[in-house]
Amino acid sequence: MIDVGVVGASGWAAVSHLPALAGLAGFRMAAVATTRQDSADRVAAAHGVPLAFADAAELVAHRDVDLVVVSVKAPEHAGLIRSALAAGKHVLSEWPLAVGPDEAEELAALASSAGVVHAVCLQGYWSPDARFVADLLAGGRVGRVESVALSASGAPFGGGCLPPELAWTTDPAGGTSIVTIMAGHFLAMLEHVAGGFAEVSARLPRRHDRIVVAGRAVPNRLPDEVLVEGVLRDGATASLRVRGGCGSPDGFALEVVGSRGVLTAAPTRPDHYPHWTAWDVRVDGAPVRVPDAYRGTPFGPDDGPVAGVAELYREVGRAVAENRRPHPDFHTAARLHRLLATVEAAAGTGGRLPIP
Repeated sequence: MIDVGVVGASGWAAVSHLPALAGLAGFRMAAVATTRQDSADRVAAAHGVPLAFADAAELVAHRDVDLVVVSVKAPEHAGLIRSALAAGKHVLSEWPLAVGPDEAEELAALASSAGVVHAVCLQGYWSPDARFVADLLAGGRVGRVESVALSASGAPFGGGCLPPELAWTTDPAGGTSIVTIMAGHFLAMLEHVAGGFAEVSARLPRRHDRIVVAGRAVPNRLPDEVLVEGVLRDGATASLRVRGGCGSPDGFALEVVGSRGVLTAAPTRPDHYPHWTAWDVRVDGAPVRVPDAYRGTPFGPDDGPVAGVAELYREVGRAVAENRRPHPDFHTAARLHRLLATVEAAAGTGGRLPIP
């Protein structure tokens, strides 16, 4: 049994990590922490968690916590992760791991030295549908892959408005934007399905000089859209478009052109991101059903983000039991941070840059 402590339990974790843990065998929710004792007590009571803290350091140090889940704002990740590693705890961090590639690489090195299991919540790697498509392509279902194109919604980032709870993301130093969050998740999924990028060119348009947050117009210094083109390591071309917008996402479209056929995928739930929903997969227009064997948790396509997060927890549990690195770990996250930094650099120069 792995005893889990969740830091930042009243936000995103409350609708993803906590429900996932509640439905999985092999995990016990031992502790939660938020910034206030009253909110920590409410979350603990709602989810039947025995320990509640207003001080994350108490949770990290507690003897009943084996795995620390870091689900706070990105600038606060590094400090919490360092503390958890120093305490000898396993760590699962939300994405983005850090506020930049240098910090991410430092954390990856520290985690390796600590000898604990370290993972990052890029749950698209464990999306049953993405894994199935990756296996189809690896098995040659459409022949040699020649081109890959993914277009997806990045809402609520990148539009002319933001919900009040995301007001803090208007500061580029916060490490949270349509580039880091949305393009990060989608690039990770695209690489998982079709292979890693060898080089990229990019554009990061900014159409809105000001955006509306809680009825007030504030300066906008972040991109509204992400356009990436590149070449994968095996020579196939690849492109990603992340379109911004207010409100909920409005779907995605994946097209893989091979030497012997074309695979397409679209969401069964247009109001979900590709790593949150089941896919309508087709090869040359004919539907291809994702086998039930790819779904290993009690959660299904209608459970939204909980399903992918639960699949990731199963991988973390296996890694702890087998004393090995999980996938994706901090090193995977550091490479993705470096890819995003290269995308931003390519957009700044207007040229094509290799991935370090």
